[in-house]
Amino acid sequence: MIKKQSRNTLAVLFLCFGFCPLVFCPLVFAEKATVPAIEVTDARGKVIRLEKPAKTIVALAPHIVENVFSAGAGDKLIAAVNYSNYPEAATKLPQVGGYNSVNYEAILAYKPDLVLGWMSGNGPQVAAQLERLGLTVYVDELRTLDDIATEVMTIGKLAGTEEVAQKNATEWKKNLSALREQYSKAKTVTVFYQVWNSPLQTLNGKHLVSDVMRLCGGHNIFDDAVSIAPKINEESVLSRNPDTIIASGMGEQRPEWLDAWEKYSGLTAVKQKNLFFIPPDIIQRHTLRILQGTQMMCEHLESARQKKE
Repeated sequence: MIKKQSRNTLAVLFLCFGFCPLVFCPLVFAEKATVPAIEVTDARGKVIRLEKPAKTIVALAPHIVENVFSAGAGDKLIAAVNYSNYPEAATKLPQVGGYNSVNYEAILAYKPDLVLGWMSGNGPQVAAQLERLGLTVYVDELRTLDDIATEVMTIGKLAGTEEVAQKNATEWKKNLSALREQYSKAKTVTVFYQVWNSPLQTLNGKHLVSDVMRLCGGHNIFDDAVSIAPKINEESVLSRNPDTIIASGMGEQRPEWLDAWEKYSGLTAVKQKNLFFIPPDIIQRHTLRILQGTQMMCEHLESARQKKE
């Protein structure tokens, strides 16, 4: 009788006061699991904080669009900019202007959890304006090959797709290391990298393409230029007399203007038939595909190197 009353008394206490020993209902004392906020630092040195992984993303540069897909977060992209042509799924995304002329109203209309911007392409004012409008913006500025893998993993962290991002980045870094090892002791070959012909334009030593050259044993003859994409003249190229000329252009086909250098028969690159082409999408875009362009760059420079020996 006493035991029955004791049990009844305990039951009343449990119901009235929520008192519950662990042996009876351990779930009451289990702490609610808390998911830590996501924090990363962008190219501005600014800490970007998300309370939870982004579900909707707008990317403001073609290379960023591609890196989002590489990070396993392509299904979270809701808009991009023009020239976002890889992978195929990117071509179906709505556009919010160009990388250098974004449409603020269109971006706002999508109400993205996160906007991914490009420092030198969009300009710093774009991120600042989007933040004034209440959006969260992460800004990149990739200058080295290693930066690419880091970006893919960072996007994976922001989007909650770290496992895929880590897998793809790790495999890519393995292949990059193999190329570095292969060409680590190669003799230097001088390179003029031609972006365009009118106006004649190149890239300086801070651009990602110069990092590719260095990996392959190449030296950019305009490494010391102040501007990242300086406009130059033919005389400056002739005076520096590069061993090779590598052109990019605008598409998948070798540009006709590359062969215009053949009129300068005294130029080393012409004499040794070292006028080469690499499609811009696999050498100038800051994406995992750049290893394809790097392989081509290394093969071209190796060909030129053998002609010097």
